[in-house]
Order: sequence, then C-alpha cells, then structure tokens
Amino acid sequence: MGKTLSEMTMDELWELFPIILSEHRDCWAAWYEEERNYLSMLLQDKDVRISHIGSTAIVKIWAKPIIDILVEVPFGVSMASIREKLVKSNYICMSEEKDKLSLNKGYTDKGFAEKVFHLHLRYRGDNDELYFRDYMNDNPVLAEEYEKLKLSLWKEYEHNRDAYTNAKGAFVSKYTAYAKEEYGNRY
Repeated sequence: MGKTLSEMTMDELWELFPIILSEHRDCWAAWYEEERNYLSMLLQDKDVRISHIGSTAIVKIWAKPIIDILVEVPFGVSMASIREKLVKSNYICMSEEKDKLSLNKGYTDKGFAEKVFHLHLRYRGDNDELYFRDYMNDNPVLAEEYEKLKLSLWKEYEHNRDAYTNAKGAFVSKYTAYAKEEYGNRY
C-alpha cells in the first residue's frame, strides 16, 4: 500500500504532481463555471465573490490544466468556518496564513484527477490576480510573452512548483502594477 498525500515529502509530491503545460482548452471555462456554481451554493450565506484567475482564465495561452479560483470574503467573516466547509467538500488545505488560505481539489495518491482546482481564499480586495488576468486578456501580445516565459521555464522547474512560480514573479508583478495603474479601483 502506498503513502497517502499527507505522508509524502514535498519532493515526492512534486514528482507525483509535476508541472504540466497544455494548449488552451475551451473546457476550462466550463469547469470553472461548474465549480463556481457549486461554491456559490456551498457558501451562499457568506457574501463571497468568486473569480476565475490564473492562466486557464487567459485566452488562448498554454497553461497548467488547473483551474485557479479566487474566493473573496468580506472582512469579519471567519476564514476557519469557510475552510471547514471546503475541507468537508473534498478540498485539501495546503497552506494557511492569517488572511489567506490555499486549498486544492483533484489531487489523489495516484496523481491528478481529470479536474483539478486551486482555491485561493482571501478577504475582499486582496485580488491582484484579477488585474493580471484582465491585463493579459486585454493585451494579447503580452499574453503571448507570458506564455513564452512559462514554456521556457517548464522543463527546468517541472518538479519544483515554487521555483517555477518565483521565476515568473517579476513578469507578473510588473504587469499587475501596470494593470492597477490603468484600471484603477476596478474591483
């Protein structure tokens, strides 16, 4: 019998769940909508705002086939109570800070399920990802540059998700700042 996910080391987890990039797939928007509807029902009493973020929300670029979802809650709402509901609904809490939680769904001891979700739980207004997403969708040439960057990093960091994310950080920060300047207080 193999190890459970909670018994695996980070190296074992990165080996089991490598970075995989694929061409943009239209089904990603449908998967997001399906999960958004589910989350809306689950959290209907919490006045949440749910958004599709990450590369699967950027039109036409290659991405990890993982649907990133931002759930923003009003200040004063207990993150712990929402975490509890999500964990009971097959999400795994991956990290927890005072004002943000990261949860995953679709990770099994055999590897990725068909549908995989990363849920980012934050207080309303902690939403830089919305600016970046919209700026990339409004600027297809920059989105192509982002895609090229991701593809250039893929194999080098295939088994190190943190390093992969960090290597994209300067690009993401730069264009998030441009987006905030251009869009103002859009969200």
